[in-house]
Amino acid sequence: MISQLSWKVGGQQGEGIESTGEVFSIALNRMGYYLYGYRHFSSRIKGGHTNNKIRVSTTQVRAISDDLDILVAFDQETIDVNVYELRKGGLVIADSKFNPSIPDDCSAVLYSVPFTEIATELGTSLMKNMVAIGATSAVLDLGTEQFQNVVQEIYGRKGQQIVEKNLEAISKGSSYMKQELQFDRDDLFLEKADGNKRMFMIGNDAIALGAVAGGARFMAAYPITPASEIMEYLIKKLPDFGGTVIQTEDEIAACTMAIGANYAGTRTLTASAGPGLSLMMEAIGLSGITEQPLVIVDTQRGGPSTGLPTKQEQSDLMAMIYGTHGEIPKIVMAPSTVQEAFYDTIEAFNLAEEYQCPVILLTDLQLSLGKQTVEPLDYDKIQIRRGKLVQEELPEIENKGYFKRFEVTDDGVSPRVLPGMKNGIHHVTGVEHDETGKPSEVATNRKAQMDKRLRKLSAMRFDTPVHQNLIHPEPDVLFVGFNSTRGTIEEAMVRLEKDGVKANHAHVRLLHPFPADEMLPLVKAAKKVVVVENNATGQLASLIKMNVGHAEKICSILKYDGNPLLPHEVHSKCKELF
Repeated sequence: MISQLSWKVGGQQGEGIESTGEVFSIALNRMGYYLYGYRHFSSRIKGGHTNNKIRVSTTQVRAISDDLDILVAFDQETIDVNVYELRKGGLVIADSKFNPSIPDDCSAVLYSVPFTEIATELGTSLMKNMVAIGATSAVLDLGTEQFQNVVQEIYGRKGQQIVEKNLEAISKGSSYMKQELQFDRDDLFLEKADGNKRMFMIGNDAIALGAVAGGARFMAAYPITPASEIMEYLIKKLPDFGGTVIQTEDEIAACTMAIGANYAGTRTLTASAGPGLSLMMEAIGLSGITEQPLVIVDTQRGGPSTGLPTKQEQSDLMAMIYGTHGEIPKIVMAPSTVQEAFYDTIEAFNLAEEYQCPVILLTDLQLSLGKQTVEPLDYDKIQIRRGKLVQEELPEIENKGYFKRFEVTDDGVSPRVLPGMKNGIHHVTGVEHDETGKPSEVATNRKAQMDKRLRKLSAMRFDTPVHQNLIHPEPDVLFVGFNSTRGTIEEAMVRLEKDGVKANHAHVRLLHPFPADEMLPLVKAAKKVVVVENNATGQLASLIKMNVGHAEKICSILKYDGNPLLPHEVHSKCKELF
């Protein structure tokens, strides 16, 4: 019996690879297992190799596994690309249609199963993925009944006959595999899960759900990988709460429309990826100078330009902090788990209104599209804070003057009114202005308004700017990361401890303003600081050097080939430092 298992299905896009992974993972999730999934897919609608790797465990997992126990292959390319991930004695379950073969130096065991033939006999070759599910269930000794409700939910809208045919395909796949198995593979039998009910979702869905829970009722966006699921989720859900989504003609329109909706008092967001954020930069500056709340989600992917649109990277960090022209207050947050993505989205709306500035929620492709088990969300923790939004009646202004919407205050945050409010009339313009919003180029006014805006962040508070996993008072190494590298670092730490290396971990959840006060004692206590990130230039490491110092002890583990970092890579590269 084993406590965790790694399973991967691969083939050509359009062959049902995603639905195969969905049926398998949802069934295991409902049995009470923890899961972590990651999809590799090409930047095209159909064709090109794709795979879905799913880790199943009796305990929480937050990283892709290093190796592989079972590979389900719908074509030879899947075997050629992925076979060397298989551990010694791992299984390849392949469609006999393409006469599968494995390399001579591979220690895996190959089973050729007629996925397509069995499915065709049942009516259509499209059901070959369900035959593969059945074969997997036989190997794992799961029983086909575990998949019945899942198939019903996914295919029920197509009619009961389709449901029954898919269930029959699973049953026949299981029966065939049981006959072919040379002996029980109890080394692939999972220990029993606790049976508890948990959510299983991608980061984008958690962000969208957080937006609804946080009071957002409008989204303006343009589709782009890997952010589109946020818009797709809200298209379905926001109307139930009196909200709506508009697909704009481009990202510039999306951002300016979001600013306008926030100005009108509606909590609004937009979401995009690196290329879209580049187009939004001027509008982000508009949000800064007009002091309008704005929440933007940036789902990082491989760049520059179109780059690697469906692959993992974390190279937008500096652009999100410093990309706008001029100097404005800006908040950049970086959740590291799906659960954090939900809560941080809610907090992003609160911070945007409290400090009247743009807030960027930075994720990456692995977090945005990778599915994770999520403990039940605590809706009692949700707070809606609207800052200095004036909701009581305003006194009449003498001499029919204008409301001081941009009043110079000690904390840098001015009172905010909504359009049409009696006695709240003021100007709003993208040029420098006085306290009432009227354009002004007077030097003393310019300095006063700049100082006022920049004072905002000195008072900013964020509950957990750095997630700290501190084991040792004087560690040999302090790992630092952001976004989806958290689980990978945590697993590498366990291995290093077994090697006698004392390791601590700090995962940065607030990137700007940078939490230097929290990071400084952690950096000072460590002999070495190893910053783990998916980019080529060590952007987070540079940020730490700029804000914390101690550059002489900071080094980087970088990966920028489009693939996520694996625990063994961090472990082995860190060992080279000692």
